[in-house]
Amino acid sequence: MTTQYDVIVLGSGPGGYVAAIRCAQLGLKTAIVERELLGGICLNWGCIPTKALLRSAEILHFAQHASDYGLKLAGKIEADLAAVVKRSRGVAKQLNAGVTHLMKKNKIAVHMGTGTLTGPTSLTVKGEKGEEQLAAKHIIVATGARARDLPFAPADGKRVWTYRHAMTPPEMPGKLLVIGSGAIGIEFASFYNDMGADVTVVEMLDRIVPAEDADVSAFLEKSLTKQGIAIKTGAGVEELKVSDKGVSAKIKRKDGNVEAGEFSHVIVAIGIVPNTENIGLEKLVEMDRGFIQIDPYGRTKSKGLWAIGDCTPGPWLAHKASHEGVTCAEAIAQELGIKGLHPHPLNRNAIPGCTYCHPQIASVGMTEAKAKEAGRTVKVGTFPFIGNGKAIALGEAEGFVKTVFDAKTGELLGAHMVGAEVTEMIQGYVTAMTLETTEAELMQTVYPHPTISESMHESVLAAYGRALHI
Repeated sequence: MTTQYDVIVLGSGPGGYVAAIRCAQLGLKTAIVERELLGGICLNWGCIPTKALLRSAEILHFAQHASDYGLKLAGKIEADLAAVVKRSRGVAKQLNAGVTHLMKKNKIAVHMGTGTLTGPTSLTVKGEKGEEQLAAKHIIVATGARARDLPFAPADGKRVWTYRHAMTPPEMPGKLLVIGSGAIGIEFASFYNDMGADVTVVEMLDRIVPAEDADVSAFLEKSLTKQGIAIKTGAGVEELKVSDKGVSAKIKRKDGNVEAGEFSHVIVAIGIVPNTENIGLEKLVEMDRGFIQIDPYGRTKSKGLWAIGDCTPGPWLAHKASHEGVTCAEAIAQELGIKGLHPHPLNRNAIPGCTYCHPQIASVGMTEAKAKEAGRTVKVGTFPFIGNGKAIALGEAEGFVKTVFDAKTGELLGAHMVGAEVTEMIQGYVTAMTLETTEAELMQTVYPHPTISESMHESVLAAYGRALHI
């Protein structure tokens, strides 16, 4: 017997469960299929529990520097790794329960098991209940992605870790090698450094966090180096030999020289692989390197079959997936005859990126270099946190805000930040870009005092030679 729905969502990460909720809100009979845990990687093994780990490391950092704030803490300040991990897992469990509640609240049917497409609008679910046959007018594929392994040293969970292993470590690493300096690699490097490990980061490109503005990369490298993290750019790991005692690595520099290193553990953070194999997609969609090709609303080449999130082209971010989920749900509802909806394509240039190392980094839009490559004449403003009263009062005067404007039109092309709480501040610029704000409106905006966000205002002023506090 086949159970029929209006929409079935395959995968319950931040793209999938949000899409399912929006479909249900629009009155569509909706089901979700999940093979592991509701909430997907983000809630259970990614975005949220890693921030719980980083929060513990941040508090440890401040406790160890209490004297900088005129405080005396009795006794030795040290981390209890097992307790830190336990708290992180508790946070993940709470959010998983929250998604379960949202499914019930919105009357979304949940089928736990492995889903395999048998056509663009039908699938089989194999789970604890045996095999179920489901069909729908529309199916949304939201199967996400997983960590990419090194071909010559796949992760074993003992000495060689992916982000998932690094979140529930069997032991505290003494000397840690992090391969890759994107958001995941840098966040774990920052976490384990604060927790007391001796950390080395290896990046093949010529700077860390290479997707960020060059000024942000340079500032972050200087800051992390000052904190004790060894950073090797323009280098690649050629060989890992794993034993019960640790890992021997051969690191090749761009000049061709090879250096050997001994480490207790390795975290591999070299990108992701989409979860698109062995689920019946091969004849139904077009793929590029495993990523499902879609139109701006999530449609694939097969009528009735849609895709969103990390199994589609990047950027591979939870908030991008959620936004795609809403757009896709509304486009489906529109096709099913629901009136009054105006789904619009995602503006990829206005998707913020955040990295929660210490100091944090956040950005949106074009870097200065990308803007110039695109032929734009630019005005650039930079304001350092050392000129901001709140940052100084917090003891967080390390950082800056940089804004990039089109010199002819005043369009905000990009914003780039490094420092305390910038991941909370970046949304101000994202909203400005979405509203197509120019420098005039940003200059006329009243920013509250004292806040670190005043640096955002000053950066805009600096682009036009009007900064007040530098």
